[in-house]
This record gives sequence, structure tokens and C-alpha cells, in this order.
Amino acid sequence: MYAVVGTGGKQYCATPGQFIEVEKLAAEVGEQVILDQVLMIVDGDAITVGQPTVAGAKVITTVALQAKHRKVTFFHYVPKKRQRKKVGHRQHYTRLRIESIQA
Repeated sequence: MYAVVGTGGKQYCATPGQFIEVEKLAAEVGEQVILDQVLMIVDGDAITVGQPTVAGAKVITTVALQAKHRKVTFFHYVPKKRQRKKVGHRQHYTRLRIESIQA
């Protein structure tokens, strides 16, 4: 059994016991988060597709980690000029452990 959930403007495939990394959520480590924007549920041969979401379905998760990804460096260079710009960025994320899927 798995479900496709939407959070942070992206879609994720959620299977019980699996970890997913989503955009940063305002929750502490160990806190339970309920994702109610379930777009599709697949249970064996039974497929339920929402229009746009599956009514009454939710995915129960637990926050496992709040962290930052590795640094991404951007370097902009204009030839024959004295223009150089170096910028770094580290994106915040939340790692969720999928506990259960309720249809």
C-alpha cells in the first residue's frame, strides 16, 4: 500500500515505514504531523484517485529530523569585465517517517 501526498508544492510517494524529505515544516522532532492532501491511494489492485484529493484520507507521519541540505554554490562570471559574484545557499528540510495511511 502506498499513497501520493502533496506538501510544500511538491508530490511524494509515501509507503509506511519509509522516510521522505519535504520542505521545512513548523514542527519539532518527535512531533506527529498529519498530511491530509492525499492525491492517490494504491492498495493492491484497488486504486483510488482524488479529484483533486481523496476525501477523508490522511497520512500520519512523525518528524524524524530538521536539518539543512549540503551547500549549493552559484558563481556568475562576465568575461572581459570585472564582474564576479559567488553565492551559496543551504535549503532547510524536514525528514518525515511515514507511520500509517488511512483511507
